[in-house]
Amino acid sequence: MPAAWLVVRATVANAADRAGFDAWYRAEHLPDATKAFGVATAWRGWSEQDPAVHCAHYWFESAERLDAMTKGPEIAALIAEFDRCWPNVTRTREVFVVADRV
Repeated sequence: MPAAWLVVRATVANAADRAGFDAWYRAEHLPDATKAFGVATAWRGWSEQDPAVHCAHYWFESAERLDAMTKGPEIAALIAEFDRCWPNVTRTREVFVVADRV
């Protein structure tokens, strides 16, 4: 099974929330998600084209493991915590499977 990664795209529509969201994601959410997912690699960043858009990426060694995680209690707990802390920040999740890697 090929490797895969999860992308969580959040839109922080209120510019006044960006600094707080950035600090929370850096100090709490990214470390918590990395640990809960059991991944060695995760990264995040802000869009250069749209300053409201933030994406976090979580690398999984197999698409099977990522699929299992998306159905498990770990992601449900992370979603609940995100919703509690940032109820006005919308987000989407998308899974990508590696087709080629050089």
